[in-house]
Amino acid sequence: MIKLHVSTILLFLFSFSLQAQSVIGVWKNVDDEDGEVKSHIEIYEEDGMIHGRVLKILDNASLRICTECKGDRKDKDIEGMIILWDMKPEKKKNKYKGGQILDPKNGKTYSCKIQLQSPDVLKVRGYIKAPLFGRTQKWFRVK
Repeated sequence: MIKLHVSTILLFLFSFSLQAQSVIGVWKNVDDEDGEVKSHIEIYEEDGMIHGRVLKILDNASLRICTECKGDRKDKDIEGMIILWDMKPEKKKNKYKGGQILDPKNGKTYSCKIQLQSPDVLKVRGYIKAPLFGRTQKWFRVK
């Protein structure tokens, strides 16, 4: 009887920890060039795909308007802007690819893949044509 209770508790805790390990949430965007936290990005799911919008520009970020962007993003506030879209889940849990990411600094859009490295660390890779040619940032969950 005691083994059954212990097993039930362990199963509950294990399933809870799996649910907590998700890319969904708010993340600190750490610039890979200067190491500064620039913004908070809200990652959310819509229609089975992962998207991300700039929730908050932090005080130390100098860039607030997307002057380099093209099309309907040109000269718009970065705060509130969707910068990550159409990420599809891979077979491996907590990995997504096939979407796009916008770099507001240069206004360019890149292919993207993201992977949850731990419950609080997200690896974000933007690249051109092949993942070999690109940049990687680590984002940290906002608590």
